[in-house]
Amino acid sequence: MHTWPVQDAKARFSEFLDACLIEGPQMVTRRGTEAAVLVPVQEWRRLQAAARPSLKQLLLSEHARANELVPPRGQGKRRKVEPLL
Repeated sequence: MHTWPVQDAKARFSEFLDACLIEGPQMVTRRGTEAAVLVPVQEWRRLQAAARPSLKQLLLSEHARANELVPPRGQGKRRKVEPLL
């Protein structure tokens, strides 16, 4: 991964973008510290899909929220019914 100081990335953005599309992710540094990475959109979508759990994983996880769906017995809220006139 090539590293670009923020000033160079700004001044030569077109070259920076081309390098990302051809070579892959490009690191941006600010005052010598890693600050950001420019990645091709296909790579970004792949990373997002990999980070998002599937429905099956959510349902089988230890942190399933099934007990939060129904309030404990006797603690449900009831609507006040207005008499018909």
